Amino acid sequence: MINRILIRTRIVQIVYAWYQNTNKDLRTAEKELLFGLQKSYDLYYYLLLLMVELTKAYDARVEAKRNKYLPTDEDLNPNTRLIENKFIGQLSQNHQFNKYLNERPMSWREHDAFVKNLLDEIIASDIYAEYANETKTDYNDDREFWRKIFKQFILDNEKLEEILEDESIFWNDDIEIVQTFVMKSIRQFSEENGENQRLLPMFKDDEDRQFALKLLHDTILNEQKYRQLIETHSEKWDFDRIAFMDMIIMQIALAEIHTFETIPTSVSLNEYIEIAKSYSTPKSGTFVNGILDAIVADLRKNNIIFKH
Repeated sequence: MINRILIRTRIVQIVYAWYQNTNKDLRTAEKELLFGLQKSYDLYYYLLLLMVELTKAYDARVEAKRNKYLPTDEDLNPNTRLIENKFIGQLSQNHQFNKYLNERPMSWREHDAFVKNLLDEIIASDIYAEYANETKTDYNDDREFWRKIFKQFILDNEKLEEILEDESIFWNDDIEIVQTFVMKSIRQFSEENGENQRLLPMFKDDEDRQFALKLLHDTILNEQKYRQLIETHSEKWDFDRIAFMDMIIMQIALAEIHTFETIPTSVSLNEYIEIAKSYSTPKSGTFVNGILDAIVADLRKNNIIFKH
């Protein structure tokens, strides 16, 4: 699940912090990198858990109405389709899901008001009305209901984003991309897999984990080489006045271009130009693009790199 986009972003943050610290220790930087990536994976489970908690909140509401002193016919005969949703039943019993939550406990208890308000919005929606009024639903209908609900009410939910950003500083930049992974997981669920339905792994394979560590190492250990390349190709600018974040981003980009022969140069350039647009100044994308293009052209000319 942790893809190269998340890895590059996290390394920019770790390397930036590295230069702010007086006590520079590469082993500590490694631990912080892997901890940050683990937190990104936690967010994936936290969002899956939200759907389970919404269902539990509805179940609790139904029970409370049934136990009223003077319950109405509607209170005594509620629509239980949401509680009986087969997709949520499968998710809540999933072995991988429950194992992870046992090892890394997390809860929505502190955000009970948000969960209840979100449930109110869902219950009042046309999506729920159509689902609740169906005479009969199957597993695919149940799964599709939650896909639609996640897309409309959880994806790009500003209040939810505020909560997540308060929960963890590591989640500020992860929310959008991790939400897309949750959507992908919902689509991949199959009734026949039962409790053994596979959730997305933290890393697709060990290669991505090694990519993260190797990129961090090379960026820091070869700082002087990459800084010299940047200085040589920024004659039109005052080197000392280059935005610090721009310098960090270009240093990491050059480390990736030099170190990973299988990653096309164009891919690396595009990724770090986008990071510069998001994390540095308004003009940083154009500036970083110009400097890196000049460096890459020179490296090819001198047969230092051969890839495109």
